[in-house]
Amino acid sequence: MSRSLALAALAAAALTALSGLAYGSHAAWLTLVTLAPIGAAAVVVAHLVVARRAGLGGLRAQAGAVAALIAVQTGAAIVLFVDLMFVSRHDAFFLVVLCAYAAVVGFLCARALGRGALADLDAVRETLDAVANGRRDVRTGVAGGGEIAELAAEVDAMVARLDGEERARRALIGAVSHDLRTPITALRLLADAVEDGVVDERTSREYAARMGLHVQALGTLIDDLFELTRLESGELRWSMEQVALDALVRDAVEAMRPAAEASSVAVRAVLDAGDPLAHGDAARLQRVLFNLIQNAIRHTPADGTVTVRTSRLGEGVEIEVADTGAGIPAEERERVFAPFHRLDAARTDAGAGLGLAISRAIVEAHGGRIWIADAHAGTSVRVRLATGVSADPA
Repeated sequence: MSRSLALAALAAAALTALSGLAYGSHAAWLTLVTLAPIGAAAVVVAHLVVARRAGLGGLRAQAGAVAALIAVQTGAAIVLFVDLMFVSRHDAFFLVVLCAYAAVVGFLCARALGRGALADLDAVRETLDAVANGRRDVRTGVAGGGEIAELAAEVDAMVARLDGEERARRALIGAVSHDLRTPITALRLLADAVEDGVVDERTSREYAARMGLHVQALGTLIDDLFELTRLESGELRWSMEQVALDALVRDAVEAMRPAAEASSVAVRAVLDAGDPLAHGDAARLQRVLFNLIQNAIRHTPADGTVTVRTSRLGEGVEIEVADTGAGIPAEERERVFAPFHRLDAARTDAGAGLGLAISRAIVEAHGGRIWIADAHAGTSVRVRLATGVSADPA
């Protein structure tokens, strides 16, 4: 309130000085004693209204209270000026008529502008009500500039984001249900067969081994889901250090070589002569390499090749995992990093579809980037990481 009072007093002083310059000290004095008390009283009343605005109702009632305050202030100023300065009642009458007409026209203009602003606010409120009731196909429809339009745009963006998140959640639940259903159904059938005694002892042992594989697949899926959730929520702790990429790649290639040979796929490492270093968590970067090499082996036909390269690029380092498979269409290159996304939905041996999603979460937590690059043949997945010391992702 003190700042508003000071501004009102400053305005009264400026008008007083102007009156003094134009008509002398007496006019200046009359202007000061007329405007200063009215301005101070109006500021005090306005702040009381603001303090109790919750009891006035909506914006329309609050705007009406402000308009009434302005009208009272203007009327009081006119009455005082007429009483103190006018000798001719003729001049006083026409001044009052002019001010009254200006007030009516101003009220009509403010009402028109206020109606548009309040209509936009009503559109925002109705949109939020619809979203609260579960709808995600609504938008405010407010266009233009200004604060209300910016608020409406933020509301529309929020609704669109909620819609996308709910679609992703439904897709995730559907994918999880699908991936859980297959091993659970197989486990139930195998367990029923063993329990009912319809198979001999040798077959029972085979069934038990198959059940163990299905249980392992379920465990892997649950572990991957848990890790992806923790990565996205930032709950994991990281052991950041300078990691020698060549050693990391050699270990990963050797670990995946038996799986590659079982699929008649050659896997090899092409390492940078300078032994590049990356700043990161060695165990989790190793997980990225395992995921990428495993995916490459799965999608490479027999007698194909998977090549893992390391190189230094300016301030960073890059790892490439390239295969000689069928490649990934351009329109699918971003979607393959979504959880449970598969290029071929008919495949049953391609895992749960979480490997690339986990890899992206790990790389981005390191401040790096992972993407599908253009390749003359097959698929080229590239990972770029920083070499310098950076902030701990946790």
